[in-house]
Parts: sequence; structure tokens; C-alpha cells
Amino acid sequence: MFGAQDMTQGSPVGNLVKFSVPLLIGNLAQQLYSTVDSIVVGNYVGDGALAAVGASGPILNLLLVLFMGISVGASIMVSQYYGAGERDNLSETVGTTITATLLSAVFIMVAGPLITRPVMALLDTPADIYEMSCEYLVILFVGIIGCAYYNIISGILRGLGDSMMPLVFLIVACVLNIGLDIWFVAGFQMGVAGVAWATIIAQAISGALCLLRLMRMKDVLTVDLHTLRPKGLFVKKLVQLGLPSGLTQAIFSFAMIIIQSLTNSFGTAVIAANTVVMRVDGFAMMPNFTFGTAMTTYTGQNIGANRVDRVEEGTKGGLKVGMAVSVILVGLILLFGKYLMEMFTSTPEVIDLGQQMLRTLAVGYVAMAVTQILSGVMRGAGDTMTPMWISIITTVIIRVPIAYGLEFLTRPEGGAMGSGAPTPLFLSLLLSWVIGAALTAVAYKMGRWKKKSIIAKEQA
Repeated sequence: MFGAQDMTQGSPVGNLVKFSVPLLIGNLAQQLYSTVDSIVVGNYVGDGALAAVGASGPILNLLLVLFMGISVGASIMVSQYYGAGERDNLSETVGTTITATLLSAVFIMVAGPLITRPVMALLDTPADIYEMSCEYLVILFVGIIGCAYYNIISGILRGLGDSMMPLVFLIVACVLNIGLDIWFVAGFQMGVAGVAWATIIAQAISGALCLLRLMRMKDVLTVDLHTLRPKGLFVKKLVQLGLPSGLTQAIFSFAMIIIQSLTNSFGTAVIAANTVVMRVDGFAMMPNFTFGTAMTTYTGQNIGANRVDRVEEGTKGGLKVGMAVSVILVGLILLFGKYLMEMFTSTPEVIDLGQQMLRTLAVGYVAMAVTQILSGVMRGAGDTMTPMWISIITTVIIRVPIAYGLEFLTRPEGGAMGSGAPTPLFLSLLLSWVIGAALTAVAYKMGRWKKKSIIAKEQA
């Protein structure tokens, strides 16, 4: 439980469950970062601060695409090299990833604060939350290195089959984050700046702990000055495997910025409700993301060991478990949605809007279980292009036009943008999820992912 896990042996479902349980707990704990931020500012500062935290999300996600690409590429390479028993290539991959992460973090620390104000103004962020949103974002960008190293190195550890130690480090950081949130906001009256500082301090500690853990795994790989020096071959592989996922996230983030602009046009109450729903959505999505990540590691190791039969067997089991968990979560959301809203705010309008949004999205979580699990299989095998194209189709071609089109159709005669119903914001998301699940299932059945192994290409 506290070391690298070989997923090429034993029961596929047993491997997935053993790997997924600590990963799920860790993902839930990580979601607490943003959730606690929202709860604290919503209760101690007000709905305006709650909206400010939510309005900054799409901009933050846009600049995190570098880390997304590095993380996905590294996870695929690590799991396949580990499954194939290639220690030297594994070590070079990890060293190159550590250095690439540092360079990417420095870039974002410089670029992020420079673009924050112009972009937030371009999005027509309401005047009453503009300054708070900018302040929150700038602090997070300045301290981004901790977030980068935790997310990427924990991904490397999971690629090795170790999902327990990242969980331990994350729980430590999460407890610290909660304590600092309350201390800085309730005690020092620091507002949204307080939750931002609490977050980056806690993330820096979790990132440092993950790096130390990785460097001590000398029985599995070597991290030294030689491996930390980027090698062209491994940089190329990282880019080839990670670029599609990075582009996907970039396109998704741009689409979310466009959607955020539409959301902002409805005013602070809708922005606040949207923020709350996205926090609840984060928890509802955690099992889907967890099983998707588990399938990436499981598939990578078994593809590296040339066991495609185990991949297919594990996929069937993963789908059954993932969809069952999603159905249970949907039921809980429908039953307790109102109480979840009340944790963040006491404003009746925000609570009612949030409940309406959650009911609209509920069924979509089951569809997303299919998408995440099958996409995880394809990525683990080395096929990152297919999930990229599906994401582009569902986000850019389907969600954005439907959201703006339905909002336009619900406007009163002569009404401006934002005068229509806010329901299209989430109805469009639901439709994109359902169509995405269907497209992903078709792509998986076609089987192109079986021919994308980097190990097989090197041996050819």
C-alpha cells in the first residue's frame, strides 16, 4: 500500500480498487482546497467574495495547461516503462519531468500576474468583484510552483502504482489549508487574499513532500544531476504524449472563459450560484476522474508488459464499478442538494439557482463515468489524440453554441445578453457530457488505442 504497485499481476478489478481507494480519498481531499476557500469566503466575507473566487477559475485553469500536458505525458511514460521494467528510461523520464515542471512554473509565475487584469476586464467581470478576483488570481500565480510539483509528481508516483503516499501528503496539506483559511480570513480579516495565501502555502508543503518521496525511491529509479538534465528524446516524447491533453485543456479553458463571460452577464447572484455548483460538481466528478486515472496507470503498465487482454478485462470491471458509484452519488445530490448549497451561502436566490443547476446536471455524471474510464484506457495506451478531438467537439462545437443560442432564445424581446434564463449554462453542459460519452464508447470499440504503445514503437 505504501510503495510501487505492479498492476500486471493479480485480479484486474482488485488492482483497480486497491489503487483507486486512496486515490479517491486524495482527490476528495484535494477538492477541499477550493471548496473550503468558497465556504470560508462565502460565510465570512459574503456572496461577492464567493463570486470573485469562482470568476477567477477559468483564467487559472487556462494557465495550468502546461502542467496538464506534462502530467499526462509523464504518467503514460512512467507507467509503461515501469510495466516493461526499463529502469534507465524510467529515471530519465522522471528527471526530465521534474526540470520541465520547474521551467513551466517559472513561466506562469511571470506571465500570470501580467495578464490577470486585462483578461478579467475583457470578460466583463462585475465591478463589485473585479478587484477581489484579480487579487486572488495574482497570489495563486505567484505561488503556483507548489501546486505544480504536487500535481505532477503525485501523478508520477501514481504511474508507479503508489497512490497511498500522495494521499498522506495531501491530507497533511489539506488540514493545514483549512486551518490557515480560517485563521487568515476569520482571524486576520484578509478576505479572498487570505484563502489564496492559505492555498499556496499548503500546496507548497505537499509538493515538497512528494518530491522528497520520489527522490527516496532508489529501489525503483534514480534521480540525480544526470537524470535531471533534460534529454531531447524524452522531452520529445513528453510533448508528443502530453501536447494533445494540454491542447484539450487549453481549448476547454478558452471555452470556459467564453461561458464565464456569459455567466458574468447574469450578475453576481448567478456567478455565486455557479461557483457553488462547480464546487459540488468537483466532488461529484471525483469518482469519475479517479477511475479514469486508475485506468490510465493500469492500462499503461499492462500495455508495457504486452497484456492487452488484461486491459480489456480491467476496463469492463472499471466501468461497472465507476458507473455504480456515479449512480449512488447522483441520488445523494438529488436528495441533499439544498443542504449542500446552504453550506456556502444563506442567500435564498443563490440556493434556489444552485438547486436548479444541480438537478439539470445530475444524469450527466453517469455519462461522464463512461467518458473518463474509456478515455483513461486510451491515454494509458498512448492514444491521447482521440480524447482530445472528442473534447474539442463536445466543448467547442456543442456546448458553447448551445449555451449562447438557448440564452438568446429565452431573452425578452429586445433584451441584452444576460437577460435570458441561466438554465442554458448547465443544459448545454449536460448535452455535451452525454454526446461525449457516446463518442468515446465508439472510439474505444474501434480499438485504435491498442496500436499506440511507446514500448512497441521503440522495439519495432
